[in-house]
Amino acid sequence: MLEALASKPGATKRDLTRMLGIKGSDRIALKRILKELDAEGLLEGNRKRGYTQPGTLPDVAMLEITGQDMDGELLARPQNWDSNEEPPQIIVVLDEAGPALGRGERILARLSKSGDGYEARIIKRLGASAHRVLGVVRVTGQGVRIAPIDRKTRTEFSIDARDRNGAQNNELVLVEPLAGRAAGFPRARILERIGSMDTPKTVSLIAIHAHGIPTEFPKESLDEATRAAPADPRGRTDLRNIPLVTIDPEDARDHDDAVWAGPDPDPANKGGHICLVAIADVAHYVTPGSQLDREAYKRGNSVYFPDRVVPMLPERLSADLCSLKEGVDRPCLAVRMVFDAHGRKRHHEFLRGMMRSAARLTYAQAQHAFDGKPDAALSETAKEALAALWKAYGTLTKERETRNPLDLDLPERRIQIGADGKIASIAFRERLESMRLIEEFMVLANVAAAETLEKARMPLIYRVHEEPSKEKLFAFSDYLRTIGVTFAKGQVMKPSVFNRILENAKDGPHEHVMNDVVLRTPAQAIYDPHNLGHFGLNLAKYAHFTSPIRRYADLIVHRALIRALKLGDGGLTDREVGRLGEIAEHISTTERRTMAAERDSNDRYVAAFMEDRVGARFDARITGVTRFGLFVRLAESGAEGLLPARVLGAEYFRHDERRHAMIGERSGTVYSLGDTVAVRLAEAAPLTGGLRFDLAEAAETSKAARRPAPIRPRSKRRR
Repeated sequence: MLEALASKPGATKRDLTRMLGIKGSDRIALKRILKELDAEGLLEGNRKRGYTQPGTLPDVAMLEITGQDMDGELLARPQNWDSNEEPPQIIVVLDEAGPALGRGERILARLSKSGDGYEARIIKRLGASAHRVLGVVRVTGQGVRIAPIDRKTRTEFSIDARDRNGAQNNELVLVEPLAGRAAGFPRARILERIGSMDTPKTVSLIAIHAHGIPTEFPKESLDEATRAAPADPRGRTDLRNIPLVTIDPEDARDHDDAVWAGPDPDPANKGGHICLVAIADVAHYVTPGSQLDREAYKRGNSVYFPDRVVPMLPERLSADLCSLKEGVDRPCLAVRMVFDAHGRKRHHEFLRGMMRSAARLTYAQAQHAFDGKPDAALSETAKEALAALWKAYGTLTKERETRNPLDLDLPERRIQIGADGKIASIAFRERLESMRLIEEFMVLANVAAAETLEKARMPLIYRVHEEPSKEKLFAFSDYLRTIGVTFAKGQVMKPSVFNRILENAKDGPHEHVMNDVVLRTPAQAIYDPHNLGHFGLNLAKYAHFTSPIRRYADLIVHRALIRALKLGDGGLTDREVGRLGEIAEHISTTERRTMAAERDSNDRYVAAFMEDRVGARFDARITGVTRFGLFVRLAESGAEGLLPARVLGAEYFRHDERRHAMIGERSGTVYSLGDTVAVRLAEAAPLTGGLRFDLAEAAETSKAARRPAPIRPRSKRRR
């Protein structure tokens, strides 16, 4: 019997009957033997699903990808595994041309014995695995519980001893819910131990695992990166004598763009400028179909957290060979643009060159130089380069003002991590004109890339930003009417319309919230092989070209330019041209995943930072109104949290969706979008990233009287 099962794992009772030649009444004996073997632990399964010996697997099984071993081999485990013992090791054999697989994906595979384990060959990809939960282990007197980190998951889970996987108290783990309940809680088993919550940097790991962001590079990708050598300057345009400079944030981890500008010596273009934007030639190292390319495509983009970066490319490339280091020869793809005295572009050309950065500068250093107070350590070459850039920028802004792109004032929050891994400070980054200069140069280079590829009839991936939908414009109009601003719904929408509204709101009570409302009204920018224009920038055509170290979209545009302009090896392949729609959809998805992960990580860091300030009073602005309460943003740090409806007063507050307001039924007290309120921090939950507030006035009154007291209306308006 056991020999038969060894030759055919997963055999059903009918299979065994046929294999062993059993007929008639002997089938009753077979049934008894199967029961006895099962009772002795020598058999697993049932007559319908099939029988196997413990530790063995059927010829075909559904598997779940669990990660990689030290050699970069992809590992999997059976989706259905009922034994208390660990399943045998399964190594997935990948097709060279097949797409990359990530942790948590499921496959239907054909299995074959290989030593003490199995090899699996993919029959079909089945997509993401079933529901999983990230949580923290809580060892209690009543057993082991899992507290989920997702604030929407309100129930804890119970863990049996056999499903604990060695996890200790306060560890972050990934669990899989199971059928049944224990001690009143739904059951689950621990699939992966991620790290101790006592380590501050675990905050980023929560976001990484919650959003399925790949962190480990396969061995093949790392080997390719290790073998990469500096590019040969032969066959490239020599730009090494041009003092290109990089200007980045002081905490930048890579440098993929450099700029230079100077006066145009052409007498026919008096007062004009030549501008050069040089971008790291990532396409030289990351070629179509390579292991590096497959991994870069899977990631889609780099992900930036306060304490770390999850790069799209291995560090050997992202922080070394592709980074435009000061004084080091680096291959680049550059665009040379010529502008007239009014900032209008006369012509442009792309070059595949070799450059050498003359200086690595920060935005602050550049701004000091623009303000006439250059740092003492700045070289004369850098000072001259910055002066020329500033002069050219002054000309380029003329055309920018004519174009009138959407001009939002959205302060960027900076979370500073201390040496102990905890937040040292939270503040808003200063908005400098040096940042706007680099943005303008990058926008112009991106436009030139799209124009060149369209002219060459080369398919490409555009960065598109559609104009607002009618539904969003109606909602925007309704909000404006509540604050006394007229808005014609039927007018032709252009960024200039929004800019006028923003300008009129400046220095008024609605200035800050108006920026938020305008930001939410247009559609979200995405990647698309069809040109739909870019509403926010007010551009007819636009493509991402300037950040190939951290965005796969830019790498595709580089390859398209190389192919269209016959600039050498590494151009876009026919296979990629046929997949542009699929690629655009994929990288739009990875971008949304990145934004969600970065936002979640920031929220948890902020909650951890605020935990010591529970009970403190803050000035806040209402940034969202829902039926269950108000979302508020603190003025000093930008931290956001919920002011529940139940704490607004001793009466029922009705949600007026059209007015974006909560209105007291008895008093008529109104809390509207954009209003300022004094709040007191009631709860900070680093595990979920949530902040909960009370009204400061109500909390103080309650504390003084030691009994509930009605809240004095802060404003009354006619209903």
